Amino acid sequence: AWYVPCLASLETLQELCRKENLRCKSIGITKRSLKSYEVEYLCDYKVEEGKEYYLVKWKGWPESSNTWEPEKHLNCPVLLQNFLSDKNEYLSRVSEGKTLKVRNHIKALKPAIADYVVKKAKQRIALQRWKEELNRKKNHKAMILVENTVDLEGPPLDFYYINEYKPAPGINVLNGITTGCECADCPAEKCCPKEAGFILAYNKRKKLTIQPGLPIYECNSYCRCGPDCPNRIVQKGTPYSLCIFRTNNGRGWGVKTLQKIKTNSFVMEYVGEVITSEEAERRGQLYDHQGNTYLFDLDYDSDEFTVDAARYGNVSHFVNHSCDPNLQVFNVFIDNLDLRLPRIALFSTRTIKAGEELTFDYQMKGSIDLTSDSADGLSPSKKRIRTVCKCGAVCCRGYLN
Repeated sequence: AWYVPCLASLETLQELCRKENLRCKSIGITKRSLKSYEVEYLCDYKVEEGKEYYLVKWKGWPESSNTWEPEKHLNCPVLLQNFLSDKNEYLSRVSEGKTLKVRNHIKALKPAIADYVVKKAKQRIALQRWKEELNRKKNHKAMILVENTVDLEGPPLDFYYINEYKPAPGINVLNGITTGCECADCPAEKCCPKEAGFILAYNKRKKLTIQPGLPIYECNSYCRCGPDCPNRIVQKGTPYSLCIFRTNNGRGWGVKTLQKIKTNSFVMEYVGEVITSEEAERRGQLYDHQGNTYLFDLDYDSDEFTVDAARYGNVSHFVNHSCDPNLQVFNVFIDNLDLRLPRIALFSTRTIKAGEELTFDYQMKGSIDLTSDSADGLSPSKKRIRTVCKCGAVCCRGYLN
């Protein structure tokens, strides 16, 4: 399905709800807020006759209902702290030394400062709502956080979170597998990988043991083993709490881990729309001019299908490229044994510290590290316009493709 963003502003929707006595939690109109006043954020500051006043935006009320309130009436220490922090952040960025301007014995913030404070408050609310939406939609236990301390960019307007492949019409990502292993102890017996002619990918500590380029065959929904089987890793989803954050060097959004990740651990799956290579070529022509890098070729066995994570995806949508990455791509087969349609899993190549950004090489498929001369048709991103790389690695190749 294609979604169309609502064209009405939040303020208009809030006003309509109040007029019709309707409740809508997603835009801040609850049974309580219909008849009560709660501070949503602070917009401005002034001093009159020796008293401090703040301009208050009331939660669930349009901006036309904003009022000036004396500080003693405000019982919102966190919002006051946010207001002061945002004001000081603006001043530090523009290198201004004065916070207040005196006119006719009235002290007030400069309009540019007040405007910035309001924009930061609105951004903070939008990012909080986005974080809540992501955590409602995810199907794994670990948390997803969102952070932007760099600019005023808010949530992407045309991105929809999904947990698994979204196939285009006519593409079947589940091939109707009806058999599974009969193992009582999967690592010790002839399990799914051995039936496919490969070795088990994990050890008893659930860490990856195979080399890049080899496929992973996990136990499926028809296998006799239970959910604690050590051959069920990717299918359980990412086990780590991650943070989508705004980078400070022009690379847009990125992803960092909030927990330590050991070497050879599963981190996340790369999902999106599964489309034909012909459709990918058409979309690639459009993406080239936008600098997007979301087309990932499923070329384990053939070059028939591509994953497009531009509009539909999970946290992996925001993972940046690096010429010296800490994640490695592996092809995974679980409930679909069609070699043309592997699932794409990202595993750690080394120990990753808490707070460290997660990256993978956009030109890397299995154990093949492609050069820009041979990347056409094989790299995750089908591009014809060369994109400058900003990864900052010592071994940086200079371009993403």
